[in-house]
Amino acid sequence: MKIVHLLMPAIAALFFQSAIADPTTPLRYEVNLNDRADDQFKVTLHVSGLTDGNAVYQFASTAPGTYQVMDIGRYVRSFKAFDAKGREVKTEQISTNQWKLDKPAQVRTVQYSIAETWDTPVNEHKPYNMCGTSIEQDHVLINGQGVFGYPTGMQGTPLEVKLNYPADWAVGTALDKNEKGNFVAANYDRIVDSPILLGRLTKASTTVAGAQVDVYTYSKTDKIKSDQLLNNMQAMLTAAGKFLKQLPVKRYTFLYHFEDQDWGAWEHSYSSEYVIREEEFSKKLADNMTSIAAHEFFHVVTPLNIHSEIIQQFNFVTPTPSEHLWLYEGVTEWASDAMQLRDKLIDLPTYLNEQTQKIVYDKSLDTTYSLSKLGLTCYTDEGQRQYGNIYARGALVAGLLDIRLLELSNGTRGLREVINELATEYGPNKAFPEKEFFDIFTKKTYPEIADFFNRYVKAAEPLPFKDYYGKLGISYLPAIATGEKIPTLGMKASFNGSKFVLSKVPEPLQKVGIQENDEWVAFNGIAVNMDNVAKIQADIKQLKGGDPYKITVRRNGQDSTVEATMQEKANVKQFVFEVDPQATPQQVQLREVWMRNL
Repeated sequence: MKIVHLLMPAIAALFFQSAIADPTTPLRYEVNLNDRADDQFKVTLHVSGLTDGNAVYQFASTAPGTYQVMDIGRYVRSFKAFDAKGREVKTEQISTNQWKLDKPAQVRTVQYSIAETWDTPVNEHKPYNMCGTSIEQDHVLINGQGVFGYPTGMQGTPLEVKLNYPADWAVGTALDKNEKGNFVAANYDRIVDSPILLGRLTKASTTVAGAQVDVYTYSKTDKIKSDQLLNNMQAMLTAAGKFLKQLPVKRYTFLYHFEDQDWGAWEHSYSSEYVIREEEFSKKLADNMTSIAAHEFFHVVTPLNIHSEIIQQFNFVTPTPSEHLWLYEGVTEWASDAMQLRDKLIDLPTYLNEQTQKIVYDKSLDTTYSLSKLGLTCYTDEGQRQYGNIYARGALVAGLLDIRLLELSNGTRGLREVINELATEYGPNKAFPEKEFFDIFTKKTYPEIADFFNRYVKAAEPLPFKDYYGKLGISYLPAIATGEKIPTLGMKASFNGSKFVLSKVPEPLQKVGIQENDEWVAFNGIAVNMDNVAKIQADIKQLKGGDPYKITVRRNGQDSTVEATMQEKANVKQFVFEVDPQATPQQVQLREVWMRNL
C-alpha cells in the first residue's frame, strides 16, 4: 500500500505565487535554531504600527491539506510582548490558540517559545508527524503553522524569516530569499505552504519541462542520498510533464526525512515533504518513494491551480471543510497512477491491481459514506475514521469519471484534458465558488456528468466497475475462488486517527477474550502504532495456519494479553480486473485511447 499522508499520506497547503518582500516587511520573524537543547523554537517577531485590529496573536488551529485539528497553541511554552524600550506589554491567553496584546500600538517585539510537535505528548489530536515540527542536534524540520503565528488582520501581510543555525548546515525549502539572505513570503499562507528542512542534508537537482527540481535529504545514518532518489524518480517527473503538458511552477522542492518513523508525506504548492523510516537504499525503497512522490507532485495542479474559495485564503482560526476533497486528493491519486500507465512506467496489470487494492480498502470502511460527506466531516473524529478512503474511493471514482468522459466524447477528451482546461481557466490566484463547482464541471463537459456526481460523489451508490471497465474491454469480477486456504488473524484492524481498533472478531477469538471495538495494543510484545505497523504486518505474513501468537488489547482502560492461533480461510481473489480476450474492436479502440495522453 502506498504511503500518502498518514501512511496513505497527507495534504497540501495554500497556493500562491511567491513574492519578494521589501526591506520594510511588516512582519519580521527571527528563530534561534542554535539553541536546541530543550526541543523548543525560540521565536522573536519584530513589528510596528499595530492597531486594535491586530490585538490578538493567532496560532493555527489547523493547516491546509492536513484535514485534522492541530491546535498549535497547545505547544506554546512562553509568550511575552515588549515595547520599543524593552518594557513588557501585558498579554493574556484568551483561547487555546490566541493571546491578546493589551496595548498593541506599543508592541515592537513578540517573543515566545514553542515546543516541537514530534516529541511533545498531547492527549488528543496529535499532528501527523509529516505535518509537524522536530528539533534534533543534526537537523530541524519546520512546518510553518507549527512555529509561526500572526496578529489578527495580518494573515495577508508580507513577512520575512531569519533563521539562525549552525554554519555547516544546508537548508531545503521552496521559499525565496531577499537581499539580506532572509526567507520571504507574500503572506502567512505562503509560509505555512513552505516547509523547511535544515541540517546535515544532501542535495540533487534537475530540470523537468523547464522547471528546476531540487531534492534535499536528511538520512539519520547516511544510508540514502538525494541523487539516488532523484535518479529513480526522473522518469516519473518526465511522465508528469507530459501528462500536464507543461509544469505550472518554475521551481519545485522535494524534502526527505529518513529516521526512525514512518508516516508518509504532505504536499504543498511548490514542494512536498516526506517522513519515512530509514533503511538501506534499494530499488524497492526508491520505487516506493517515487510512487508517493508521483501523488504529491501532481498537487501542483490540484489544488494549486484548481481550488475553491474556502482554500484561497485559509481559515487558520476555525477549521472550514471543503466538499471537494475528492478533487484535491482523489483526482490527484488517480493521476499519479494514470500518468505512469500512460508513459509505460507501469504496465496495465500493475495499474489494475492498484485499483483492486483501492477497492479492498474502500470495502474495509463504511461504503455508505459519500465522498462529499467525507470532505465536509474531515475535521471531525467521525470523518477522520473514514479519511484514508479519499485516496481509495476518491481515486476509484476519478478513474470512473475519466472513462465516462472518454465514452461521452467518443475518445477525444478525458479527465486529464478537463483538469488541464480548468487549471488554465482558474490558476493559483482565481478560486472557483465552493457551491458551484459540480455545475461548473458539468457545463464544461456533458449533462450526464451531473448524474455521475449525484450518484458517486454526493451519494455513495455502489461503484459501476463492471459496466464502466467493460466499455474498455476489461472484465471485472467481485470474487474468484481458488480452492486454496490461506492464514489469517480472523479479524480486522482499523486505524481511527489515534489508535487501532479491532472489528469483525470471529468466535474462536471471542472465546479467548477478544471483543468488538477492543483497542489493539501489542502483537507478540511489539507495540501496535504507526511506527511499528509495517513490521507487524510483515511478521504476520510469515505465520501459518495454527501458529500461535500473543495479542494485547485494551478495554475500558485495562490491558490484557491473550494467546491465540492463526486461522485459515478460503483463498478468494477479490475485485479482479482482467483484459477480455473477446473484446470488440470498439472496446479495444477506447482502451487504447484510455491508455495514452490525448
